[in-house]
Amino acid sequence: MKFLCAVDEFESHPATSRALLQAKTPCKEDFASKNYTIITSRCKGPNYPAKACCSAFKDFACPFAEALNDEKTECASTMFSYVNIYGRYPPGIFANMCKEGKEGLDCTDVMAATSSSHVSIPLVSTHALLFTVLLFCLF
Repeated sequence: MKFLCAVDEFESHPATSRALLQAKTPCKEDFASKNYTIITSRCKGPNYPAKACCSAFKDFACPFAEALNDEKTECASTMFSYVNIYGRYPPGIFANMCKEGKEGLDCTDVMAATSSSHVSIPLVSTHALLFTVLLFCLF
């Protein structure tokens, strides 16, 4: 799985620019009821260690790859809103620290561990979490 979080909110994105102007549908995943301690217990300031924070972020977000990749929904922005509410993280912390190339964050190991214990969401065959949250990655 890959997870893509665009860092430059003003960068031109031909494939997504039209989608940004269209109304998004509510997320079917209930991010309000998720347990964010996966992130908040491991990603702590004032230093916010990149390895711990990125690992925790991937452990939380990767199981929701399919929902977060759907640019037609509010899933990504909703998830980032709750991450920031519960963690009170500095703006752009995950977008700036957690980079694994142009394709985003690699969720393969996270999904392999999840699939061996329990799976609640179908996995996408490309093992990619590719969503572009232009504003919520930064705030």
